[in-house]
Amino acid sequence: MQRGSFQWMKSLNKSIIINKIRTEGPISRAQIAKDTELTPPTVGSIVKELLEQDLVKESQLGTSQGGRKPTMLILNTKAFYILGIDVGPEDILFILSDLSGEVIDEDTQTITEALKRKSFLALLTNGIDGLIAKHPSKELMGIGVAMHGIVDASEGVAVFAPNLQLRNIPIKQYLEEKYNQNVKVENDAKALALGEAWLKNETPDKNMIAVNIGRGIGAGIVIDGKLYHGEHGIAGEIGHMTIDPNGKRCSCGNDGCLQTIAAGPSIAERANELIRQGQSSLLAEWSLEDLTGEMVHRAAKKGDVLATQVLYEAGQYIGIALTNLIHICNPSKIIIGGGVSKAGDYILEPIREMIQTKVISQEAQQTSVQISELGEYGSAMGAVALILSEMFEPNLNN
Repeated sequence: MQRGSFQWMKSLNKSIIINKIRTEGPISRAQIAKDTELTPPTVGSIVKELLEQDLVKESQLGTSQGGRKPTMLILNTKAFYILGIDVGPEDILFILSDLSGEVIDEDTQTITEALKRKSFLALLTNGIDGLIAKHPSKELMGIGVAMHGIVDASEGVAVFAPNLQLRNIPIKQYLEEKYNQNVKVENDAKALALGEAWLKNETPDKNMIAVNIGRGIGAGIVIDGKLYHGEHGIAGEIGHMTIDPNGKRCSCGNDGCLQTIAAGPSIAERANELIRQGQSSLLAEWSLEDLTGEMVHRAAKKGDVLATQVLYEAGQYIGIALTNLIHICNPSKIIIGGGVSKAGDYILEPIREMIQTKVISQEAQQTSVQISELGEYGSAMGAVALILSEMFEPNLNN
């Protein structure tokens, strides 16, 4: 399904009808007309086109309302796939998903050297070509790319990816020209938020926040079912929220940013500092030079007091940042993803304690904070959701 066909999908009535089938199928043509207030001939004509496109298929017969049993319609989730890409600091994850969000296949391209524009784009095409070649019988619907750092989502440009030291990479333009597909590019935390909204709910949460905590920290903010970017595209960069003005220098040049305290490398660095100050820990028996946040979590699970305390402190600082977000955005829920989220209750408990202590209204103190269920696929599935959300406009009237 090339770009022209994708734009055909975007006409208002077609989008309304296919989203109705997606969320409520099996459903009859008559029921669609009744619920959407479109005329039966309009519904019938558009459904005919959707059947010809193989986006929709006829299912079993429905219950008779006095005449012939109606033919029911369902989304043909298996006929097309979407390619989602998560560009991380050490590797690039590629997944193929059907239209229901089920992962069909995956591949990883490892980043082994400092990348330039040409070598980075070559890694992208290698991964895409490999998955397409393995599934020639299915038709590609679009390509979504989740990229860390600052992204111009409207132009599909990676403005600055600090971990890879890449600037101004025209990902959208390059991939659209090469594959003649609809391509969407977004910041990885924002993509995670959209993935959580779209793939874990039949209709997106109207207001929610997803926080991605790994080597850095970022947030995606969903307002009225849409990603919020802000005036200059940096909305959600909470890793650079100042928590301690006298704290450590951040890679952004400021002092005391949240990610200098609570990102994965900062958690490992804090544990290392305490051990070198003479505090006892299982971690002292491991290589302090190669200490990681994951190792701190492993030690905490073994009952290590220092490791548990370091994770608790990180959770408190994250809780302070999320308290600020609740006061600004008042979301229905907050989802935590990324590598640090694997620490689970070791960080969730202090996060929730801080919110319940600091948030000013009793109702907002109960804001749901959960670990992402998308796991390792979080940002890659968010990249898939970039295409799904273009195809299926959210029904915000429910």
